[in-house]
Amino acid sequence: MLLNLMTHMDRKRFQNTVVSLAEGGALRKDIAGLGISVSDLGMRLGVPNPMGIWRLCRILRKERAMALQTWLYHADLLGLVVGKLTRIPLICWNIRCSDMDMQYYSRLSRLVTGVLPGVSSLPYAVLVNSMAGMRAHERLGYRPQRWILIPNGFDVEVFHPDSVARTALRQELGLREDDLLIGLVSRFDPMKDHKTFLQASKLLLKNYPSVQFVMAGSGIDPQNQSLVACLGELGLSRNFVLLGERRDIHKVMAALDIATSSSASEGFPNTIGEAMACAVPCVVTDVGDSGWLVRDTGKVVAPKDPKALADAWQQVIELGEAGRRKLGLEARRRIEKEFSLSDSVGRYERFYEKAAADVRVRRF
Repeated sequence: MLLNLMTHMDRKRFQNTVVSLAEGGALRKDIAGLGISVSDLGMRLGVPNPMGIWRLCRILRKERAMALQTWLYHADLLGLVVGKLTRIPLICWNIRCSDMDMQYYSRLSRLVTGVLPGVSSLPYAVLVNSMAGMRAHERLGYRPQRWILIPNGFDVEVFHPDSVARTALRQELGLREDDLLIGLVSRFDPMKDHKTFLQASKLLLKNYPSVQFVMAGSGIDPQNQSLVACLGELGLSRNFVLLGERRDIHKVMAALDIATSSSASEGFPNTIGEAMACAVPCVVTDVGDSGWLVRDTGKVVAPKDPKALADAWQQVIELGEAGRRKLGLEARRRIEKEFSLSDSVGRYERFYEKAAADVRVRRF
């Protein structure tokens, strides 16, 4: 969503600079390719580094920034500290998740998420991409000056039905054109609950042994020994392909018969919206805004319930090709009508302009 925002914001009205806490990142080249300055603070994951404060201070003073928009917990805390030190007029946080079980994350992450609620009234606003995320953080004690809800938007020109992409991916994977393919696109992370996805797959294969599964995302590759071992233990290796991180997700999505999310926690799932835009019916767990996004264009089941997930897949399979096509087209129409990228970017632009005007009035 950050890349989409940078790509489509009006350059005549807004000038952007992107700062990453850590080095690298899959999208760094894409953002830099837009002619937008991208730098990093040289921080290491899980390791506090006071030098990051100094480096960010230097960048903000050099850029003479009017606004500092931070994304995700660690950046929210660091940005608040540095923004106050450098007297940035407009500081905003951005939350992209809902309920998260922090026992699966580092001690530093738990410390950061413990501090944030107590200082949540200090930024000008907290932006969220889901209603569920707002409610979850209110329960955690967030009391911001204002909540701003801007759902994710999707580029229906990039994500669209594509029979050529469908054929090409199946040829790449060694599958027949009529093989039924279920896909999950997500990074390897505890909140995505790949275990439930694998267990549900095993249940489905008892009734539909020829179904094929594809998984893609950061850490979802043959080098992930724990994932590969789990596939072997469950006897799923022959039915699964691990694609890793792909640059052509729009083509992967268009090749699926069913897209799914097995997450135990979500905010607003980008990959499900992308699949819907490709006219692919979706089966999702009822976490975050997933159920609200899909509504009656797919199936919504309880999280951490492999049988419920497998049963929902089976129901969609039994609709037949025509029934799945009908559901998929309804899903695409919902994205076009309610979650266009232009609308999402427009909401960000209008928020920044209004907030900047408000801050100027307060200062003068």
